[in-house]
Amino acid sequence: MATSQFSASCSRTRPFPHYESRSRLIDFTCRSSKSKLFFTRSLNRKQSRRSFSVKSVSSEPTQKLKDPIADEEASTTLSSLTTDAASVASSIKYHAEFTPSFSPERLDLPKAYFATAQSVRDSLIINWNATYDYYEKLNVKQAYYLSMEFLQGRALLNAVGNLELRGAYAEALNKLGHKLEEIASQEPDAALGNGGLGRNDVSYPVKFYGKVVTGSDGIRHWIGGEDIKAVAHDVPIPGYQTKTTINLRLWSTKAPSEDFDLNAFNSGEHTKAYEALGNAEKICYVLYPGDESIEGKVLRLKQQYTLCSASLQDIIARFERRSGASVNWEEFPEKVAVQMNDTHPTLCIPELMRILIDLKGLSWKDAWNITQRTVAYTNHTVLPEALEKWSFELMQKLLPRHIEIIQLIDEEVIGTIISEYGTADYDLLEKKLKEMRILENVDYPEAYADILVKPKEIEPVEEVEIENVEKVESLDEEDKLGEESPDEKEQVLPEPVPEPPKLVRMANLCVVGGHAVNGVAEIHSEIVKEEVFNSFYQLWPEKFQNKTNGVTPRRWIRFCNPDLSEIITKWIGTEEWVLDTEKLAGLRKFADNEDLHSQWRAAKRNNKLKVVSLIKERTGYSVSPDALFDVQVKRIHEYKRQLLNILGIVYRYKKMKEMIASERKEMFVPRVCIFGGKAFATYVQAKRIVKFITDVGATINHDPEIGDLLKVIFVPDYNVSVAELLIPASELSQHISTAGMEASGTSNMKFSMNGCILIGTLDGANVEIREEVGEDNFFLFGAKAHEIADLRKERAEGKFVPDPRFEEVKEFVRSGVFGPYNYDEMIGSLEGNEGYGRADYFLVGKDFPSYLECQDKVDEAYRDQKKWTRMSILNTAGSYKFSSDRTIHEYAKDIWNIQPLELP
Repeated sequence: MATSQFSASCSRTRPFPHYESRSRLIDFTCRSSKSKLFFTRSLNRKQSRRSFSVKSVSSEPTQKLKDPIADEEASTTLSSLTTDAASVASSIKYHAEFTPSFSPERLDLPKAYFATAQSVRDSLIINWNATYDYYEKLNVKQAYYLSMEFLQGRALLNAVGNLELRGAYAEALNKLGHKLEEIASQEPDAALGNGGLGRNDVSYPVKFYGKVVTGSDGIRHWIGGEDIKAVAHDVPIPGYQTKTTINLRLWSTKAPSEDFDLNAFNSGEHTKAYEALGNAEKICYVLYPGDESIEGKVLRLKQQYTLCSASLQDIIARFERRSGASVNWEEFPEKVAVQMNDTHPTLCIPELMRILIDLKGLSWKDAWNITQRTVAYTNHTVLPEALEKWSFELMQKLLPRHIEIIQLIDEEVIGTIISEYGTADYDLLEKKLKEMRILENVDYPEAYADILVKPKEIEPVEEVEIENVEKVESLDEEDKLGEESPDEKEQVLPEPVPEPPKLVRMANLCVVGGHAVNGVAEIHSEIVKEEVFNSFYQLWPEKFQNKTNGVTPRRWIRFCNPDLSEIITKWIGTEEWVLDTEKLAGLRKFADNEDLHSQWRAAKRNNKLKVVSLIKERTGYSVSPDALFDVQVKRIHEYKRQLLNILGIVYRYKKMKEMIASERKEMFVPRVCIFGGKAFATYVQAKRIVKFITDVGATINHDPEIGDLLKVIFVPDYNVSVAELLIPASELSQHISTAGMEASGTSNMKFSMNGCILIGTLDGANVEIREEVGEDNFFLFGAKAHEIADLRKERAEGKFVPDPRFEEVKEFVRSGVFGPYNYDEMIGSLEGNEGYGRADYFLVGKDFPSYLECQDKVDEAYRDQKKWTRMSILNTAGSYKFSSDRTIHEYAKDIWNIQPLELP
């Protein structure tokens, strides 16, 4: 639940948190007495305002620590940052001695980590303050990226690297008896309990429930209900080779202290006394809580509104402060850009409207104009379940003023559609309204109720000649006499048809309320225009654009893969590629150089040895570094098709078992197949797939006949830090989603950047990666996006004939070879022609034969290490387009209208 603020910044600054954000673990209140993340403070204790002017260490009381660098003592002040190892060591020692969190006797790892982190934070805060002082002075336009999550990974090494102090910190810690890497490993990935620097002086009220009344001034007032407080927590994000340090602002939630019921507590009703505080704090306990219950839905909607309300109040307060005595709201879009990361922050549209109209006194027309010019929307998915729809009744109860505003926006949309298409062709008009309205299954507003009435069709009446009325009447009487009485015949009443639920379509609200809509890969943006939001695209084509995702080359190659980085710098002749990734293309001219090949393979092997240790530590399994490392790490979802991967492995295992040892060795390249990822808490099928992978691994990994020819590993607790080890070591990476279903992906970019070859479908950013690295350096298989609809139709009509190998592998799974667990539900999802959870919606069976044949090509290529290494080099050389630097420049230019700004 976070807002990243950044302004027009120096062109050498790229401190932008990237998109791959699917963790459910982020919480922004720290619940332990010791925070492990260096910029986190406990919220459970009152904190005094801390001075950041550090005295000379030599003037402090005698240290209890043994000083191995006494002769190199240096005076360090925060007003004059020094970067030599002696000064860094003094700063670390200062924080080690004067922290109350550890005993003073020794500098063990946890204490050394804490002191190191505090030392780095000192450096960050100098630049952080300077950055925002300069922004404040110039009153520049700032962009605010609203997202429920920023999965940024560990911060210490990233900060030290961006500050270009890695060498100084490594040397200083070495003199203090520690290694930088060991210190850094003490930091957990930012997630549950890690919440930034607490800003107790920055908080905003957030309201739920209550009612809306009209005051004597004619203004709508939202009163009563439940009030909580959102408290800011800030994470400094440093740029690379620049002073610019921007802010990631997180929000925690708590109730006002007066809501603690002391009388109830003293009466022994402890739970009741804490109820209000607990209700407020639980908003930030778990991100994306299970929402199958009404309580889960309420909690998720509270999370989304808290992010939007607190962030907008904060943004508006800054705008008003910088505007001084005369606030001109017409200038708001000239100073503020708000980017909604998917539909989770959609409520910022009605919230901005509410603040402008109810609190600032603007007219509807002016507020709507300002909102539309300020807000923009990034779509990240084409999956229907991810295009959020909220219960109208729930939102009406929880956010009564916002539902009024949404109804008025819906009315605006209806008016626009009628103005555009007229009422002559009612069927066309009805189709457009059904697709484009914000509200679903909700009656039309009164203003349009009479206009939007479908004309009644008059059915022709046939004339019937009745010659003998008496005879007809007599027949009627006979019929009546022949009928059974109610007692003789039980009446069967038709079952009532339930009314469809009234819903608020958040994606439609995003498109209507913003001035720009973008997808995150070229193929995805086309699907957004042609399928997901086609009616909107026809009406407002100027709104739609593409912004292909990117990843930072600092974290994802320079810092996580230092061996390869040194090789790249040596052969290109400059380290400028870290900021200007187009220089990576310079590797192409050395793609056949045997010396480069030798160095390239050595770097890869060193990285593989690190993963061998990781696997042993996390799973207990031993794997060979000489095997091909085949990796699929991403969110567990049926469309990402981990099931296709593991069924391919099962088929490979079955074929191995049918051969004698010599045949196996001749036929198959040794592989270590690595999986990792997380799934939504209530996604049962995803959990079945994880269970299946681990069962297959347990069987294969203990099979003495197979040995090192095949291993299957599921890395537990996959996170950014694990990715930073796995990606540099990977040789083949699987991006095998059903074509047309992946928006972009970003791990595919990270793998390619690190010289890993991809196997995948023409989906998401795979399409552009293949174009950049070359078709011969990408293993392609599977159906194309434009074929998917017809293939599903073919399946529904019973015309699909599965490949015998697919039937063979399913039967092998059902044989029980992988243990007693019943996998009928999982396998059943791949069978049948219709029905929920059936009919192989994600086309695993259709693509299975193509996938197996492509894997044979992988084996063939890997046997020729010269060819494989060349392909690897060309992947890195062709990955330059996928830097987040390029992506952010495009957002800044095309959507936010901000220019680079360099700090003096």
